[in-house]
Amino acid sequence: MKNINFNVQKIIRNTLIVLSAVLLTACMTVGHEFPAGQVTSIKIGESTQTDITNIFGTPWRIGIENGLKTWTYGDYTYSLIGSGNSEDLVIRFNKHNIVSSYTFNSTKRSK
Repeated sequence: MKNINFNVQKIIRNTLIVLSAVLLTACMTVGHEFPAGQVTSIKIGESTQTDITNIFGTPWRIGIENGLKTWTYGDYTYSLIGSGNSEDLVIRFNKHNIVSSYTFNSTKRSK
């Protein structure tokens, strides 16, 4: 019985050590980087889906808003310790696959 308790305690101790190490360095990234500096090159009423793909690559997410296509480019980094960073670009297309509007948000401070 003593041997079983010792093994259980050892397993619990080792698990706590591993979990502590993971939590202290925990960082998670979702999405993928995109050239945020190129956002100003988007022209509402002119830029096509092909133009957007050439500039930003394949979107991270594709969706529908009010029956029309949306593309999302996102780069999100979360950290349990310290601050995370995020940038996202949502592009809305009209029925002719031309940009009708877009939204860009960032937690990164411009230098």
